[in-house]
Amino acid sequence: MTTHYVDITVVPDPETGVPPLLGALYDRLHLALVQQRLESVGISFPGYGMAPRTLGATLRLHGGSDTLRSLLQTDWLKGMRDHVRMTDIAEAPSNAPHRTVQRKQFKTSADRLRRRRMRRKGETAEQAAQAIPSTMERRPGLPYVHLRSHSTGQPFCLFIALGPLAPAATPGSFNSYGLGGTTTIPWF
Repeated sequence: MTTHYVDITVVPDPETGVPPLLGALYDRLHLALVQQRLESVGISFPGYGMAPRTLGATLRLHGGSDTLRSLLQTDWLKGMRDHVRMTDIAEAPSNAPHRTVQRKQFKTSADRLRRRRMRRKGETAEQAAQAIPSTMERRPGLPYVHLRSHSTGQPFCLFIALGPLAPAATPGSFNSYGLGGTTTIPWF
């Protein structure tokens, strides 16, 4: 159950701004969740906003008190400690509404869509370009964090979407990014 939380706020310096530091922090959290096989830790971004589009500077971890304490006792923040400020583990407000925090994936690159079409339909590059013009590219309007795939080494954007507010929690598990499909976290 996500009864407790801890806030980890990145502190930028003259050389490194909030987005790259938040990406590095989130990347380390992802690795820790994978290594410890934790499916009971969810995340949220209290500074999430659409205008301007931002995740803010704070990553909030949600989970049970013992689970959070166990996670924080490991050395997953090594190398980041000078760039973050962390609160103590606290109880989430019992009257807080709940919501999902989810990953949204988009087929955004016209080049990628063309290559896929060429493979699937056996078309030439010119035929695929006629079928899929550059204007088909979708520009997602969601906040995101830049990460790097540990399996391929490729950079990617992890787009974050919030579900609607709900009066009660929906229990379940979280993925290795701390995101839940239908599992909710307290939103405050």
